[in-house]
Amino acid sequence: MHAEMSLRDLARHTNVSNPYLSQLERGLHEPSVRVLKAIATALNMSAEALMVQAGMLDGHDEADEAPTVADAVRADPRLTDDQKQALLAVYHSYVEANAP
Repeated sequence: MHAEMSLRDLARHTNVSNPYLSQLERGLHEPSVRVLKAIATALNMSAEALMVQAGMLDGHDEADEAPTVADAVRADPRLTDDQKQALLAVYHSYVEANAP
């Protein structure tokens, strides 16, 4: 999976049963759009990116689908707005310092 999350945690975040997620993981069922969206949201990614990563869609450029560091920081509910801004400022300063 994209994130280090147990099936039990994913079930809790998506409101989808643990046994059903296990069956999806083993390829026994095709998920509905609602389930795909719920899983993608829980993993902080788009449903399209999840489908590309799962091999359900052909990705034109997987780099475009991958979330950026800034996207991940902004999406993290465990951080306050001030903490997010501080992390982003440090990140951007490193990127600028390493630019050719």
